[in-house]
Amino acid sequence: MTDELKDCGLTDEDLRAALREMRTYMDITEEDLRKIYLIALRHAKERLAAGIPVRAVMTTDVITVTPHADIHEVARLLAEHRISGLPVVDGEGCVIGIVTEADVLSVTGMKRGHTFRDIVRHLLGEPLPERKGLDKVAHFMTSPAIAIRPEADIKEAAKVLDAKRIKRLPVTDDENRLIGIISRADIVRSAAKQ
Repeated sequence: MTDELKDCGLTDEDLRAALREMRTYMDITEEDLRKIYLIALRHAKERLAAGIPVRAVMTTDVITVTPHADIHEVARLLAEHRISGLPVVDGEGCVIGIVTEADVLSVTGMKRGHTFRDIVRHLLGEPLPERKGLDKVAHFMTSPAIAIRPEADIKEAAKVLDAKRIKRLPVTDDENRLIGIISRADIVRSAAKQ
């Protein structure tokens, strides 16, 4: 019995039981069955190691904003959809940036440590500090956006999210048009299904 077979809990008795259960004559020995199983196990490992493409777990119904939107629209979209960031797209659907809660907070003059609720209250009631004309998304978005292709592996997406300390990646086609978004939560949900 090889270590690989022992690691997955398979014993010689399991192989004999499998042959008996077939209830038909098979010109195959336990050693042949062991070889077949090891080959199948290697193929399964290779298939699983190939990973999961981003397209398999990305969200395709993406809430976006244009560079001409104002801070109030961004705050409303973030609050209504309970999300923390939005891709910014041009007229052709190409990703030109990202706008996040942190971007909105910085524009309104809120200091670090304030919550998103604080900013919404600030936007809806309290006067805003001088914004110096920075109320359009084009002025406070993060640009260029870091994006990923749909055929990339989710492991690659996870590495980018971790390295850049961001929560989401727009998924773009070859012309940089938005086709989806992958978030840390999408990757966690995918891992839970494995």
